[in-house]
Amino acid sequence: MGKYRRELSVTLAYATLLVVLAVFAPSFFRGDKLLSIFVTSAPVLVAAVGMTVVILTRQVDISIGSQFSVCAVAAGLLAQAGAPIPLVVLAAMSFGAMLGALNGVLIAGLRLPSIVVTLATMVILREGLRWWREGESVKNLPADFQWFGLGQDVGQWLIIGVALAILITMALALRYLAAGRAVYATGSDPEAAWLVGIRPSRVVFGVFVLMGALAGLAAMLNSVRFADVDASAGLGMELEVITAVVVGGVAVSGGRGTLIGPFVGVLLLGTIGSALVFLGAEAYWAKAIQGAIILLAVASDAFNLRQRKHADLRPATT
Repeated sequence: MGKYRRELSVTLAYATLLVVLAVFAPSFFRGDKLLSIFVTSAPVLVAAVGMTVVILTRQVDISIGSQFSVCAVAAGLLAQAGAPIPLVVLAAMSFGAMLGALNGVLIAGLRLPSIVVTLATMVILREGLRWWREGESVKNLPADFQWFGLGQDVGQWLIIGVALAILITMALALRYLAAGRAVYATGSDPEAAWLVGIRPSRVVFGVFVLMGALAGLAAMLNSVRFADVDASAGLGMELEVITAVVVGGVAVSGGRGTLIGPFVGVLLLGTIGSALVFLGAEAYWAKAIQGAIILLAVASDAFNLRQRKHADLRPATT
C-alpha cells in the first residue's frame, strides 16, 4: 500500500471533490458534463503519458504546449489541402516526433539541461507560430475532419478510447518490456544503468521522440472537436500536464512512479475548473491551484527522499 501512497492520495482527493460537488452543486452531474470533461481531458491524458516517461528518466519537457499548437496547425492545413484523415493523424504524430527528436539531440547528444533546451524550443516554436499565423485559426476544414467524420456521439467515445488505449499500452510497456525497465533504470541511476548495458543517452533521446509523437496525437484528438483549428490551443498546456504527472506520484528526481496517478491527476485537474464555476468561484483560480499542487507535490517528494536517505543511513539493529 505504501508503494502507491501518492496514487491513493490523488484518487481520494478526486473522490472528495466529486462528493463535495454532489452535496453542494448536484447540478454538476446533470446532462453530459462528466462526459464533456472526459473528452476534454483525453488529449491532456495522452500528453501526460509522454510526460510521465520523460520525467521517469529525470528529464522534463516544457515545450509540449508549443509542440501541440504547431502539430495542430500542421494537421489542420493538411486536412484543408484535402489529405485523408488517417494520413493527417500520421503526419501530426510524425511532425511531433521530429520536434521531440530536436529536443532529444540537444539534451541526449549535447548533454544540455532539459529545462533550458525545452524552454528555448517552447519560445521559438510559439513565437514562430505566432509570426507565421498571426493568431489566425485554420478554417474551411473538410466535413470529415471534425469528430473524424463520425459525428459527435461516436467521435467523443473514439477520442476517449484512443486516450485509454495509449494509457494501457504504455503502462504495460513500462511494466513488462525491457525498454520500460530501461526507462526506470535510467532515471534511478544512469551510471548503474550504463554498467548493465543500457545506454542512457539513447533512452533519453527515445523518450523525447515519444513525447513529441504523443503531443502530435494529442493535438489531433483536440483539434477534431472543433470546426476550426486554434493556433493557440496548446497555450499553458505544459503546466496542466506536468501538474497531473507530478501530483500523480511520478518523482521529479526520476525512476519512480506509475501511470495510475497521472491518469487520476488529469481527471482531477480537468474537473477542478468546472467545479469552481459550479461552486460559485472564479474559474481562473484553477491555474493558481495547479501551481500550488506542483509546489506541494515537489515538497512531498523532497521530504520522502530525505526520509529514505535517513533510513538507509540508520544503523541496523540486531
